[in-house]
Amino acid sequence: MSNEPLRLAVINSSVREGRFGPVVGEWFAGIAEERADLIVDVIDLADHELPAAISHNPSKEAAGILSKISPRLEQADAYIIVTPEYNHSFPASLKHLIDWHYTQWRAKPVGFVSYGGLAGGLRSVEQLRPVFAELHAVTVRDGVSFHMAWEQFGEDGKPKDETGPAGAAKVLLDQLGWWANALREARAKTPYQA
Repeated sequence: MSNEPLRLAVINSSVREGRFGPVVGEWFAGIAEERADLIVDVIDLADHELPAAISHNPSKEAAGILSKISPRLEQADAYIIVTPEYNHSFPASLKHLIDWHYTQWRAKPVGFVSYGGLAGGLRSVEQLRPVFAELHAVTVRDGVSFHMAWEQFGEDGKPKDETGPAGAAKVLLDQLGWWANALREARAKTPYQA
């Protein structure tokens, strides 16, 4: 296996006004950046207003927006999706990102950091698993979930009880790293065919 660090894209999926996602995403990215085996790229979908109408021949404007995000997804060896739960599902902004990109996800692992009310975003994660399976991505089992998220973080942007979330983040990143290394080696040996 290669000793080269893995490129991890941490995707903040919420674009809603007053969103809490950046707090969760920045905390998780900070945990990931502490690891020597990862190079972290934070992609905030609020910075990339993808067109709702998907086209095989995007307009010049759409192509310009895609040129700022598509290469970053292509270069990633693994992904962390930071997602809230909106009406028992994930945000439309995330669906647009997923649907605009087809080959970038192939044979790469995806992990989830979710947040929300009583369910902690877990219903959105369960809906995302079959979506990524359709794109030939591998979702890892364990994740990080914040129930009543806005009550779990202090004004400093860190969890009030860091032990549990930090432990869950380590398990998630260890699993994601294992899959990312295995799949990177497999793609290098034999290009993935879908």
